[in-house]
Amino acid sequence: MRLIDQLANIPLFQGLAQKQYEDLAMILVDQVFQRGENIFNEDDEGVGFYLIISGRVKIFKLSLEGKEQILHIFGPGEPFGEVAVFTGKRFPANAEAMEESRVFFFPRKAFGELIRQDPSLALNMLAVLSHRLRRFSALIENLSLKEVPGRLAAHLLYLSEIKKGAIDLTLEISKNQLAGLLGTIPETLSRILARMGKEGLIKSSGRQIKLLDRKGLEELASGERRLA
Repeated sequence: MRLIDQLANIPLFQGLAQKQYEDLAMILVDQVFQRGENIFNEDDEGVGFYLIISGRVKIFKLSLEGKEQILHIFGPGEPFGEVAVFTGKRFPANAEAMEESRVFFFPRKAFGELIRQDPSLALNMLAVLSHRLRRFSALIENLSLKEVPGRLAAHLLYLSEIKKGAIDLTLEISKNQLAGLLGTIPETLSRILARMGKEGLIKSSGRQIKLLDRKGLEELASGERRLA
């Protein structure tokens, strides 16, 4: 598939004119990262942003003790590192490929020049950033105010929401990675999944999770209910 066609199919750039796609194709750098390969480190210079074409990338921070806290897991069609475009500051976290991943890199200086020439390029990006800010605010609230069962319930409801209300979910990350995303350890996550199953909230088998009681999950996510 031509670069221009790939760009046109990505939500971040949908609805642009042919000339805009051609300009974007001229400045992008097509890169492939292997599983476990570092893309950038926290405090590296923010030289541009990335757009995932295939694969999966995790954004995370490390504590002084070396404990990893996953902030985001992004897949095809999603950008990351875009703060650099607007602030020119250093990357605020680390990025690592979770599997072989193909990404388009857009240098900050060249992309900034395109925006100056045609500000409409920035509108879709601002919409994506606004949505992401809401998700990040929810993550901070979950990690700081909710117990782990509430965090898990909120995450499952979020997965259902982005799949248009589906009750049959497939985790696209391992349970170890999910534990990291929720700020807990795998053993605790496994126990909570088992308890949620016993209470009839979900049915889980490996990475397959079926939501059985949405109202109960909503109550657990809001703190109105606790697991027995």
